[in-house]
Amino acid sequence: MILAQLAQPAVEIEPGSAISLLVILISATFTENILLTRFLGMCPFLSVSRHLKSAFGMGLAVVFVTTCTCYLNSVLYWQVLQPLEQFGVPAESLKLILFIVVIAAFVQLMEMLIERISLTLYFSLGVFLPLITVNCAILGTSLFMINKNFAGIEALAYGFFGGLGWMIAIILMAGIRQRLKRSRIPEALDGPGITLIIAGIMAMAFVIFQGMIKL
Repeated sequence: MILAQLAQPAVEIEPGSAISLLVILISATFTENILLTRFLGMCPFLSVSRHLKSAFGMGLAVVFVTTCTCYLNSVLYWQVLQPLEQFGVPAESLKLILFIVVIAAFVQLMEMLIERISLTLYFSLGVFLPLITVNCAILGTSLFMINKNFAGIEALAYGFFGGLGWMIAIILMAGIRQRLKRSRIPEALDGPGITLIIAGIMAMAFVIFQGMIKL
């Protein structure tokens, strides 16, 4: 009886349902955190996490760009590249170029719009915006989204929660580094050394949950 129940196939989750979005939330934010389990976006993570304010600003910018570009790339890939495959267009080969162009163009457009609308906001985020273009976590989110066959609301949710996971990681790091300023750290480990050690410990804390909820 018990073996028969265990042998039954798992219940399929309907795409776009509340349960599906909840799984995406937990997985993209924690169990498959783009930064601490995939190790993407480490450069800005280590360089911008010295202060909470700068980490928060960078995190917000990453969440916004990841959400928008992930959805745009989903639409372009499934609605443009995939239908063109029947005419001999190599969708898999062109998707990387397409995603990079979309991310770079979106960041540039966003920077121009912010400059026109609010100079105060532009100068406060101007330090972070150019870094987003070369943040591989943005591109990685779009590529993972395609590998998981997400589209529509699921692609939007995956982009948002993927960026949110990156934001949580950098804010945690910034909080720890600010506390370390009042601690006595060996001179040999002060600076990048202790930062990498903390990043490794944080990664182990997140990786331990990997596989519990998998997309």
